[in-house]
Amino acid sequence: MAVFVSKLPPKPDFDMLAAAAPASADRRTFVLALMGNLICSWSNNESLFIYVLMILLRTDEASAAVVFATLNTTRARLDLIQRLAKIRVTDKALSKNLTALIERFSESTKVRNELNHCMFIFDSAGAITHTQSMRLMETRASLRFGEIKALDESRLQEMVRTTHEMTKINREIWDLLPRLEAHVYGVKPQGVPRDAA
Repeated sequence: MAVFVSKLPPKPDFDMLAAAAPASADRRTFVLALMGNLICSWSNNESLFIYVLMILLRTDEASAAVVFATLNTTRARLDLIQRLAKIRVTDKALSKNLTALIERFSESTKVRNELNHCMFIFDSAGAITHTQSMRLMETRASLRFGEIKALDESRLQEMVRTTHEMTKINREIWDLLPRLEAHVYGVKPQGVPRDAA
């Protein structure tokens, strides 16, 4: 009779982790705060694209939000915005600005997705040391699951940089919105003097 060997990982020693957790609380709180800031910044930026969609569809906020929510992935939402921009935005500089913002947001999304779709690995002291991706990594030769990456200082700095980049993107989307609206509706942007060209 064949011996069955479980493929499950070993169950963590929760009592040991609970006893050790207070010693690593400051580090864990710092890491979780970085993740929280990044995810909050990302969510605010994604939500701002509702207004881009509202302008491009020439509709109201509620209708744009319905379209936005009906598309169930960020990629699908951004694809729709880019396609609408091709038919609505004839100003090359404005189109280039919008495309650049979408590309930068998409780059930031990779970091957010990595942290939002993973399992966190703790050491015996209760510190978060690694992440294990919940994505399949497919190459021509193989299919792997669960890439493990260290949550080291370099990775934490990447989170800080990404959050700063999201803050910049947020400000730039806010600056773009009145310009986009004025272009799509054929009016002068708010705040531009009447005698300005």
